[in-house]
Amino acid sequence: MNPTLLIHGIRRLYTADPALSGVGMHEHTSVLVCGNQVQWIGPAKDAPKADSILDADGLVGVPGLVDPHTHAVWAGSRADEFARRLAGEHYADILEAGGGILSTVAATRQATLASLRHNVTKRLAHMRKRGVTLVEVKSGYGLDPETELRMLTAATPHGSGPRVVRTFLGGHTIPAEFRNDRDSYVRQIIEEQIPLCAPHAEFVDVYCDRGAFTLEEALTILQAGKAHGLQIRAHAEQVSHTGIAEAAAKLGATALDHLERIDDAGITAMAESGAVAVLLPGAQLYLRDDPPPVAALRDAGVPMAVGTDLNPGSSPVHDLWTAATLATITQGLTMDEAFLGITRNAARALGQPKSGWIGLDSHADIALFAPPPGEPATIESLLQHMGRPHAEAVIQSGERVH
Repeated sequence: MNPTLLIHGIRRLYTADPALSGVGMHEHTSVLVCGNQVQWIGPAKDAPKADSILDADGLVGVPGLVDPHTHAVWAGSRADEFARRLAGEHYADILEAGGGILSTVAATRQATLASLRHNVTKRLAHMRKRGVTLVEVKSGYGLDPETELRMLTAATPHGSGPRVVRTFLGGHTIPAEFRNDRDSYVRQIIEEQIPLCAPHAEFVDVYCDRGAFTLEEALTILQAGKAHGLQIRAHAEQVSHTGIAEAAAKLGATALDHLERIDDAGITAMAESGAVAVLLPGAQLYLRDDPPPVAALRDAGVPMAVGTDLNPGSSPVHDLWTAATLATITQGLTMDEAFLGITRNAARALGQPKSGWIGLDSHADIALFAPPPGEPATIESLLQHMGRPHAEAVIQSGERVH
C-alpha cells in the first residue's frame, strides 16, 4: 500500500478539471493523494488523516504543468546566429545557407549519448523546478538513423525530471548530404529511420515549410509514421502557408504547432477533427514574426495549448510560465486560456487525458507556487510577473519530487 500524502490548506487551487467550468478554482482546499491517484479533494477543515502532510497555506495550487513542444535534446550553440538575426538576417535564409537546424545537426551528430543525456537531464530538471511534470521532447537534430535513435534514447527520463513523451522528427529538414537528392532522404526516413525509431517514440512530426519539406513529402512521412503506430503532429504554417494544417488534421493529427499562417480551411479542419493548436510565442518573439489567428481559432472552438518550443536557435525559452505570459501579450490569449494552455489542453495535445488537471480520475501531479510579494494567491499574479514562479513544491505521480 502506497503512503498517503495530504496537501493541506491550499489558499487557491486551480484544478483545470474538464468537468468544471473555467479553470476550476477552489479556496482553502486540501488534496489527498496515494500513489498516482487523487483520492480526495475538499475543504481544508474536512481534510482526512494522512501518512504525511504538506502545508500549503498561502500558496497557489495548480496541476503539474505540461510543456507540449520542446526540442530539449541538442548539442552545440547558436548564439552567433542570434546576433545575425538581430542584425536583420531572416531565419529561413540562415537555414537555407546551411545554418540554423543544420548547424545543430553537425554538433549533435558528434555528441555522445552520455553528453546528450547529461544536457537534457539538466534542462528537464530545471523545468520540473518550475512545476512541469510532463514534457514532450523531439528528435530532429540527427537526420540519420543512428543519431535520431540516440536522441530519443537520451530523452528517456532518468528520475530527476518530468515524465517524457517522445516525438520522432527525422523530417525536420533536409540534411546537407542530401540537398541534391531529396527523394533519397525521404526514403531513408520511411525505410530506415521510422522502423528504427518508432518503438522509442509516441509521435511522428514533420516540418512542412519553406526550406524544409513540401506538403507531399510531409504527408508521405506522416503516413509512414502512422503505419508504424505513431500519433501524428506537425510543424505547420509557420514561415509560409503550405496546407499541411488542413491535410494533417484530416489525417488524424493530435496536434498542429506554430500556425502563424494557417488559413480558414485549416482552422475548419482542426475544429472538425479535434486537433489541438499548439502556440509557440517564444519562436514568434525571437523570429519577430506575426501571431497566429487566435481569435479565429477561438471562434472555431479549436483548443489551444502553449509550449516553450525550447531549442538552441529560434526559441531558447526554458520556462513554461514565461511562454504562457508571452501568449497573453503577443498572441492575445486570455489568462484563463494561457493557464489551460499549459495544463489540460497541453496534455490533450500529447494524448495524455489524465494529466494537466486535478480530480479523482487524474494523475496525482500538483505544483505549488508562492505569489510574488504583496500579490494575491492567484494564477493572474503568477502570469503577470514574468519569470517569477519557482515552485515551492512539486508532486509528481503522488511523490514530492521538489
